[in-house]
Amino acid sequence: MFDYKNIHSEDPAVLEIIKKETRRQSEEMELIASENYVSKAVLEAMATVLTNKYSEGYIGHRYYGGNQMIDEMESLAIERAKKLFNAEHVNVQPLSGSPANAAVYMAFLKPGDKVLGLKLDHGGHLSHGHPVNFSGMLYNFTQYEVDVKTGRIDMAKVREIALREKPKMIVAGYSAYSREVEWEKFKEIADKIGAFTFADIAHTAGLIAAGEMVNPVPFFDVVTTTTHKTLRGPRGAIIMCKEKFVKLVDRAVFPGMQGGPHEHIIAAKAVAFGEALKPEFKQYAKQVMANAKTMAEEFTKLGYQVISGGTDNHLMVVDMTNKGLSGKEAESVLDRCGISVSRSTIPNDPNPPMNPSGVRFGTPAITTRGLGQEEVKKVVTWINAAIEHKEETEVLEKIREEVKEMCLKFPIPSI
Repeated sequence: MFDYKNIHSEDPAVLEIIKKETRRQSEEMELIASENYVSKAVLEAMATVLTNKYSEGYIGHRYYGGNQMIDEMESLAIERAKKLFNAEHVNVQPLSGSPANAAVYMAFLKPGDKVLGLKLDHGGHLSHGHPVNFSGMLYNFTQYEVDVKTGRIDMAKVREIALREKPKMIVAGYSAYSREVEWEKFKEIADKIGAFTFADIAHTAGLIAAGEMVNPVPFFDVVTTTTHKTLRGPRGAIIMCKEKFVKLVDRAVFPGMQGGPHEHIIAAKAVAFGEALKPEFKQYAKQVMANAKTMAEEFTKLGYQVISGGTDNHLMVVDMTNKGLSGKEAESVLDRCGISVSRSTIPNDPNPPMNPSGVRFGTPAITTRGLGQEEVKKVVTWINAAIEHKEETEVLEKIREEVKEMCLKFPIPSI
């Protein structure tokens, strides 16, 4: 969308890489559940003079002069986010999802405090207590799992663990769980033991904002989300909390975790929130979920094992074991066809995280391009053909050309 004339004259090496990535995105298909395409307006907002300004502090209380317009921008982003999620308070300054989660832990916990979160290979996130992550290093996490047979969270077992372990905080939210979350039941369990409730809705925020999934904000003490993924904004995050926790949360973000916020990204967040408040976004979210449901059904028809048997949101994890290859191998084969996916662990995965048994698929990006359920069916046939003929270069090249043809038929709106 940009002519990049200044980069062209100043640094053609950088421009060449940008052009190659633009071509790749245009001609290839994105099925990574955490990725999406921003609008032209969001792209433009990220390239503004707001990047020049330091603005440590908060509205009306900055540590630098000249922040009058910055205060206006943050106020606009906050009010739109509050309206979008029915939130009492929103901090729009977090730089990304994990730093936002770190700020939440800092606000509500002390190192060594016990926390209950979902195990990583059962659909959780690194920042929900994995031992290699800061969360698992600093806090005493105990973890719940999905039911082996159903692939769903058994709330009775969560309750049993919570009553036994009595954590100070319960974390609900996922990076590879395809079902609706029973937020109210989590809240009931937490209230029983006096624990804080923390929801990480990074993956489903756009679907929640559109009213297609249940919103935890009215129930939970604190909620974080990234602003990309299904929300279709810039790389960044926000924290939402009850009014009584405002000081705790804001102090944890600044000066606790961060210095100066990235105001050009906050401007892009404001644009994305404005877009998500429009009726067109609700239709987009509906189609994302319809496409995902169709994709899961098509995989099932072809004999693939979809974890939990289907999806209630934008993603699914598919076990590749009965197809004779690992998730890493499937990812590599599909990459040769111009289809990007991410390998994923399955519950109680016998394989290591770098070479797990599953693949995570998602529909946010292809839905932004305009693909519908009929196109999704075709995409699944390509995936299946690639896996069945993984050693046949000619077959993979033919699929790649067909993928490219469809992608050019459905161009990315911002390119």
